[in-house]
Amino acid sequence: MSEDVLEKLKAGIRRFHEEVYTPKAEEYRLAASRPQRPHTLIVACADSRVDVESITSSGPGEVFVTRNVGNLVPPYSGTPGGVTAVIEYAVTALGVKHLVVCGHSDCGAMKALLKPHSTEDMPAVDHWLHHGRAALKIVESTARPAEGESEKLARLTEVNVLAQLVHMKTHPSVAGAWAGGQLTISGWVYDIASGTVRIARDGQRTFEPVTATAGIGA
Repeated sequence: MSEDVLEKLKAGIRRFHEEVYTPKAEEYRLAASRPQRPHTLIVACADSRVDVESITSSGPGEVFVTRNVGNLVPPYSGTPGGVTAVIEYAVTALGVKHLVVCGHSDCGAMKALLKPHSTEDMPAVDHWLHHGRAALKIVESTARPAEGESEKLARLTEVNVLAQLVHMKTHPSVAGAWAGGQLTISGWVYDIASGTVRIARDGQRTFEPVTATAGIGA
């Protein structure tokens, strides 16, 4: 069975070379010949259904991406960590101009926050999810009458994205660049079923859809 999976991956590599790489070979060669200069850092969920490069129609070298369970951003603590290192490198070394935290529909991490017993046998996951518990507390404290599970999940997904933006600004590299006007920030929610994206710009609490026309909420 594992060999079948490997063969599927190898077939995908062949299709990539024939259908994606070959028509854009010069673009890839150019990207390889110069240092990367991505314009945006995107913190996305590790969910296999979320393909950030495809969603944004980005080519090689355009977006710097880090993914983790729940698209979480630990508040800066001075303790080295993977997400912290990515943020620092993206802002300080690469000079990205925009930061994104991208959540999505049907997120397993958000479901786990709502049902903490579901991660009892995954202590590492359970510990990691504590970075999302402030968002959970907000949702629980503002419970709406007759709110169903799907509505609560959708609301938690949005609140969590906004909470992670707050965490992002605690990182010194981000705080400095943002205060100096060299950096902008936004939160996204990607709907897997419809392929749509809603965006909350920094300081906004509502997520506006990106429509077929130019602009956000246009």
